[in-house]
Amino acid sequence: MQDQRPNQRLSSQAMAFVLAGGRGSRLKELTDRRAKPAVFFGGKTRIIDFALSNALNSGIRKMAIATQYKAHSLIRHMQRGWSFFRAERNEYLDILPASQRVSEHKWYMGTADAVTQNIDIVDSYGVKYIIVLAGDHIYKMDYEIMLAAHVDSGADVTIGCLTVPRAEASAFGVMDVDETGRITAFLEKPKDPPGMPGDPDHTLASMGIYIFDWQFLRDLLIRDAEDPNSSHDFGNDLIPQIVKNGKAMAHQFADSCVRSGLEKEPYWRDVGTIDAFWQANIDLTDFIPKLDLYDNSWPIWTYAELVPPAKFIHDEDGRRGMAISSLVSGDCIVSGSEVKNSLLFTGVRAHSFSSLEYAVVLPYVTVNRRAQLKNCVIDRGVIIPEGLVVGQDPEEDARWFRRTDSGIVLITQDMIDRREAQVG
Repeated sequence: MQDQRPNQRLSSQAMAFVLAGGRGSRLKELTDRRAKPAVFFGGKTRIIDFALSNALNSGIRKMAIATQYKAHSLIRHMQRGWSFFRAERNEYLDILPASQRVSEHKWYMGTADAVTQNIDIVDSYGVKYIIVLAGDHIYKMDYEIMLAAHVDSGADVTIGCLTVPRAEASAFGVMDVDETGRITAFLEKPKDPPGMPGDPDHTLASMGIYIFDWQFLRDLLIRDAEDPNSSHDFGNDLIPQIVKNGKAMAHQFADSCVRSGLEKEPYWRDVGTIDAFWQANIDLTDFIPKLDLYDNSWPIWTYAELVPPAKFIHDEDGRRGMAISSLVSGDCIVSGSEVKNSLLFTGVRAHSFSSLEYAVVLPYVTVNRRAQLKNCVIDRGVIIPEGLVVGQDPEEDARWFRRTDSGIVLITQDMIDRREAQVG
């Protein structure tokens, strides 16, 4: 391992290891062709861009992305949007698909195993610290602040934590901590979550962000790999072991959350269900959104396609190209269509007499004439047939499309094709 100069920023001595192999099965058909971190979000970006942008904006220039499930879309996005790292500046971004590097029969067996199988690559970076990140959450965070807290405390692991209402904490891995922030117990989805010191109504929940000294984690991973009873997972195996035998510290998200002047509360979302995905996108259309994407001091980097500006045409009663309280991306043409409280990704075409309300429309969708679409998510490249009505008749929506209990409708091309084959 290379010597570290004492005047270096901590982030220059660290690497980000992003776990991006999960399917995200609760997103249903949205992840049939892509992993959850590759799902589109916010008009231009993908979900993984938030973790990577946080690392980049925090000063981290060494990153690795472990992929597994249906990774082509994700890898292509990485190659197109994140290929600006230069080795001659000591910058690296490696894509690490599960490629049977250790055994011909062994894919990534768990989150910890994804790091274990790439120990030699992490070694080659010559880093002192490793930040393990989930690649499927929406938030803005300065990892340098968390890294400094880790170093100051002398912890074996520092875990990023959210403050959540105790009644909602059963869906998370949660921590019991003492007054100093030291974790005394790590519980995976407990029925009766513990309260926080001085705040019994709230619980600290894991964000899936872990900071380790690399040498400590390296030794731990090697021992874990030899344990036949381990599931080789950070949350199930390694973290509880450190809590029991070492020093684990909690770092509260509010201490390192990046906020502009418009954001009132720390913003973190797991957009892992159709409802949550729809809501987080629609929230961006609010007059003052909870997440400020317009904050140029903390940009969300992504692959920026070279496309013409959005265009609005026709100005007649009943046929007016218009958008109200909506985000409309480049290469969209709103042609005599009415768009309200919606988010349109790149290349959407909305034709005359159609309407979109509370709609999240992924790239290159075509909405044909007189279609009326409300409370829906439309997958990439879908061609909406003329006159289709969605969001008015729950039974009809559920007959052809995936409708959630709260009334959000997911539309894919396969669903449209089945409907067209039967309706004629």
